[in-house]
Amino acid sequence: MKNLEDYIVTIPDFPEPGIMFRDVMGVLDDPEGLQIGVDSLYDLLEGLDYDVIAGTEARGFLFGMPLAYKAKKRFVPVRKKGKLPRETVEKTYDLEYGTATIEIHKDAIKPGDKVVIVDDLIATGGTVKASAELIEELGGEVARIIFLIELEGLNGRAQLEGYDVQTVIKYPGK
Repeated sequence: MKNLEDYIVTIPDFPEPGIMFRDVMGVLDDPEGLQIGVDSLYDLLEGLDYDVIAGTEARGFLFGMPLAYKAKKRFVPVRKKGKLPRETVEKTYDLEYGTATIEIHKDAIKPGDKVVIVDDLIATGGTVKASAELIEELGGEVARIIFLIELEGLNGRAQLEGYDVQTVIKYPGK
């Protein structure tokens, strides 16, 4: 049996020289890799009290949905602005070059809900930080934030100080 790391495809010098791009599509592209990936994330939730899994667009959906199914929990998508049909709350946050805005349906998180946020990878942490702030604005509590991959060289964990952050695989560098 392979390890999860065997399914992560590393592409040197993408999108620019010196960057080692960690592509999770190799995990999704193989039934065994997908099972190992979802099970590894699920293991990070063992013993945790939570009500909802929130996945960030788009790869957080890919891992969050099977986790919610397996745990028999609700799933809440955190989407880019303009993609949700009902009344939303939104948060704009800084990117390396510019800004982005994400939204959650206003009724998706109930006061007191304990929420797990899931995404494929933590780089700078901006998207997930904004997601956590939206959940809290709606009265939810962020129980844990989980990622398949952490790029330690981008120091995204610093953005998420004060939250319970767990990852399956850590890579040094960017």
